[in-house]
Amino acid sequence: MILNFYENLSGMNNFLFGWFDGFIENSAMPEWVSDAVIDSVHTLPFLFLAFLFIEFFEYFYANKINEFMKNSSKTGPLIGSLAAIIPQCGFSIIASSLYTKRLITRGTLIAIYLATSDEALPVLLSYPEKIYLILPVIGAKLTIAIFAGYLIDLIFKSTLDRDSQNFVQEQGCCRHDILASDKINLWLHPVKHTINVFLFILVITLILNFFIKESILMSIFSNQNLSFKILEPIITGIIGLIPNCAVSIALTMLLIKGTISFGAAIAGLCSNAGLGLLVLLRKNEKFKDSVFIIILLSFISILSGLLLQFIRV
Repeated sequence: MILNFYENLSGMNNFLFGWFDGFIENSAMPEWVSDAVIDSVHTLPFLFLAFLFIEFFEYFYANKINEFMKNSSKTGPLIGSLAAIIPQCGFSIIASSLYTKRLITRGTLIAIYLATSDEALPVLLSYPEKIYLILPVIGAKLTIAIFAGYLIDLIFKSTLDRDSQNFVQEQGCCRHDILASDKINLWLHPVKHTINVFLFILVITLILNFFIKESILMSIFSNQNLSFKILEPIITGIIGLIPNCAVSIALTMLLIKGTISFGAAIAGLCSNAGLGLLVLLRKNEKFKDSVFIIILLSFISILSGLLLQFIRV
């Protein structure tokens, strides 16, 4: 049913933008530029629908999930991972705030970081021909997050403060209140987020198309040398720590273009916890604890990517 819906929507999308495609193709733009513009514009309807769903999900369920997660220490990594895999604007930010108030365990926090997909799923959803990648990405991130979360809680015990009521409202990437119950945001924020991500996709696609045209990226990443392949998840795992949604978009675009391996993409997407890491560093009174969490996050992400890389090889 979902595939049929995407096929129908894709056909309608191609029909609606047919005139635009013809105009761009007949322009004086270089081919790598026109291809990037056309590919990026075609993602707009899919991005908007994805972000509209995310906004409605946050509006109706975000508060309930947060309360349930705070009051369920034993199921925290499971609930946190399942909630985080659904793209939400700033879920890792909320998790960081909950952790700094000692309302969730260290394992739950890292599980949420690992599972958080940021913009990866909306970008994949905007490319119907790559929709088959969604289940492997979700499956890998969920498995890694849940297993790592429970293992960390088993090894490193966390003391929770059940009496704490001091929770400060956080802002998401678009400077709006994450948990605000404002019906205007149900429509305005998806539009704003769609435009922001579209611009990121356009810029990243232009860069990728140029380097692919010049055979620079392909000559680097098509290297079949095993020692170089091992470096891919290490590189992307470190890059993923950059607290910006552009990183998840770039990694997903590299996966879509076939420039990096699945293991490398998962390593980067697992370590990419977005702005949550900034909130952790700013609000956690124990700086060493924050550094330890970031080291654990990067180690688990890179190790998972390497394992997937070896399985692939």
